[in-house]
Amino acid sequence: MVFGRLRHAHVSTRLRSVTPALAPALYVVATPIGNLEDITLRAVRVLKEASVIACEDTRQTQKLLNFYDISTPTLSYHEHNEVTRAAELIVRLENGEAVALVSDAGTPGISDPGYRLISLAIRHRVKVVPIPGAVAMINALVGSGLPTDSFHFSGFLAAKRSQRRTQLEAIRDARHTHVFYEAPHRILETLEDVAELLGRDRHVVIAREVTKLHEEFLRGAARDLYEQLKTREGGVRGEITLLIAKADINADAKAKTDSASAKAQAPKRLAEIMSAQKLDEKAALKVLAKETGVSKSELYRELQRHKR
Repeated sequence: MVFGRLRHAHVSTRLRSVTPALAPALYVVATPIGNLEDITLRAVRVLKEASVIACEDTRQTQKLLNFYDISTPTLSYHEHNEVTRAAELIVRLENGEAVALVSDAGTPGISDPGYRLISLAIRHRVKVVPIPGAVAMINALVGSGLPTDSFHFSGFLAAKRSQRRTQLEAIRDARHTHVFYEAPHRILETLEDVAELLGRDRHVVIAREVTKLHEEFLRGAARDLYEQLKTREGGVRGEITLLIAKADINADAKAKTDSASAKAQAPKRLAEIMSAQKLDEKAALKVLAKETGVSKSELYRELQRHKR
């Protein structure tokens, strides 16, 4: 939600009086990720003075252009037409035009279309000028409270659970903060995977709807956030950035000890659960995995060793 239109016209006029006309180049322009006021004066000037604006969705970008009274023509540039459209834009750039590239929100090229055009421009010796601004993962990181001295951004987690679990297993012992984008309809399943693979007490932060009206930061253990969101009325909505804290060496050592103890007691405890809750082995394994924080596959392997 925007709380009033910025009165920047006089500032823009002053900037134009001391800034030379826009030189031919590909301008990679960051746009707001929510609040329309989150844009730089330089970005507004470039969008006004460019020959054309290449945008992911012309209808979405038009809302921003209308807000700032920008009448520059737009051209669609997205993942489905970027091969042909990139070549067209290169021709225009080589003919001396100034092209502004934007995505629906944030900085082009960061989990958004743009890389192909940027790399093609560089190969054709066309000047590329980044115009800085909003990036969801940076805003989420600085507001998370997690260490920012060393972090790794991996874009969107895989949609397929098996691939996502492989990604998470790879960062089990990471010594820096990890940042991912995640879809709201998958966040519960992902938190479940984090708790199982990285430890139920692994500290995570969920940054939801950053810069928007319903901005929210949830911080805590993976298991606690899972339980909190599982009961949320209406489900989880909005754009989500998931941040996973670096591994805690002491906590990991304790977790390994607890895991070894839980696996050693698994046959006896499984029998108790099956008897008390009248469950078959498969269902009881699921209950035991949730109870101990040890994955079903590990418990199953332990049971097979015990049976042999």
